[in-house]
Amino acid sequence: MKKVTIENILYSPLYLCFKLHAMLPLRVLYILSDILFFPLYYIIRYRRKMVIENMRNSFPEKDDKEILRMERAFYHHFCDYVVETIKLMHISDEEMRMRTQFYGVELLDKAIAEGRSCLMYLGHYGNWEWVPSVTLWMHNPEVIFAQIYRPLKNKWFDHFFLKLRSRFNSHCIPKQDTLREIIRYRNSGQPSITGFMADQTPSPTNIHFWMTFLNQDTPVLTGVEKIAKKVDFAVFYFDVEKVRRGYYAVTIREVELHPKEASEFDITRKYMGLMENTIRRAPEYWLWTHNRWKHKGLKKK
Repeated sequence: MKKVTIENILYSPLYLCFKLHAMLPLRVLYILSDILFFPLYYIIRYRRKMVIENMRNSFPEKDDKEILRMERAFYHHFCDYVVETIKLMHISDEEMRMRTQFYGVELLDKAIAEGRSCLMYLGHYGNWEWVPSVTLWMHNPEVIFAQIYRPLKNKWFDHFFLKLRSRFNSHCIPKQDTLREIIRYRNSGQPSITGFMADQTPSPTNIHFWMTFLNQDTPVLTGVEKIAKKVDFAVFYFDVEKVRRGYYAVTIREVELHPKEASEFDITRKYMGLMENTIRRAPEYWLWTHNRWKHKGLKKK
């Protein structure tokens, strides 16, 4: 408790700064985003070597001029992501509904009406922090909304992001409690919709499946598929598109309605295929700073 109190004191000026910035309209925050781009890109050079390498390996058909354009566009978007995420501290439901619109919600409504709960795949694309606003589009008030997260080592920032991510009445489940909580939801008799960020890299001990993703041998998380098969929840995908600055469209796509009947790794393959299509449509909006292929050398030839 003492450590948390000290952190609260140390970070209180930062929180106040975030809060004041969040009160600004997004058109002003985007000016700050443009200012942030210069030091991040030219001075700090935040992970630029990794971004360039990831892009070149993913798109060998693109020339250096196009890779450079994509890289700069990515960093501009990344700065937008930062100010948009801070804006969650002070944004109305009405503005969020206008800025992030969902299509295909009837697929979730239908599954819920049939007594099915749902698992949702999504990736680090567009502004994933705005995707939990799907709760504003659902019609059944009894549905439990949840998202899986990996706790941060810094307790203050962990608490800060948990607060942001619960902005739209979504429960945040620590990664290690995932299966237990989902089974608890099922046993409660209440329908639930749980989101997974599934484009991350599995740890070496949890690599059970490889596939070609963005032209590279890629280890893939299979935990979502295993959970889906165990609880037999319908599986969907949030296909995010950045329409223009500050506006997103999210299309809900079916992955598998009856997971227990699916072949092994078929659900995972479908998700990764959908995720790749999303990225190829506009590569600059994916989180290229992740060291996504750091375990590439572990694959047995």
